[in-house]
Amino acid sequence: MGEIIERVEPIVAVVGLGNPGKQYEITRHNVGFRVLDRLALSFSVSLEERKFQARWGTCSISRQKVFLLKPLTFMNRSGEALTQMLRYFKILPKQMLVIHDDLDLPLGRIRLALRGGAGGHRGVTSIIEHLGTQDFARLKLGIGRPLHDESVEAYVLRSPYPDQEGAFEQMIVRGVEAAETVLLSGLVKAMNIFNKSDTGREPPSQV
Repeated sequence: MGEIIERVEPIVAVVGLGNPGKQYEITRHNVGFRVLDRLALSFSVSLEERKFQARWGTCSISRQKVFLLKPLTFMNRSGEALTQMLRYFKILPKQMLVIHDDLDLPLGRIRLALRGGAGGHRGVTSIIEHLGTQDFARLKLGIGRPLHDESVEAYVLRSPYPDQEGAFEQMIVRGVEAAETVLLSGLVKAMNIFNKSDTGREPPSQV
């Protein structure tokens, strides 16, 4: 028998996770928002709040309508607004890419995945609970774990350590490049490019 190749749906919705409000803008937990904002600029999309508890806009890529979405329900309720929007626009979970921070990836590392559990991420947990499935793609952005005595809750709601700001910014740029590749060339090709190249690169020091 030949190798069975899984069919991967084209991505038509990109979702950035974060918390609304000025006080959260540059925190580690909002890196999903920051990548999505730059992705919107790249495709000249205006993200506006309308109809749902979210900021969102659309563009056309290869004659396919694509949605860029930012839930404004706070991180641990991300699934509420997102589920409403997917149902309204008739978008399947497997046609969605969710961009979020990841404590278990070293700072600066990014990873694309077809599906998976929440890994303790409350925003992803909310999405899985409301959709009733783990079958959606992720773009995970590594923020590492606390190096000092702060709790995980405090760590994710603070900005990067001063000596890590450069690596954090580079990760945002790379995250935008990965999301663009997903939309322009497909998820499988993006995984081949960014997961392999990321694996071959030494992660930034965290000591």
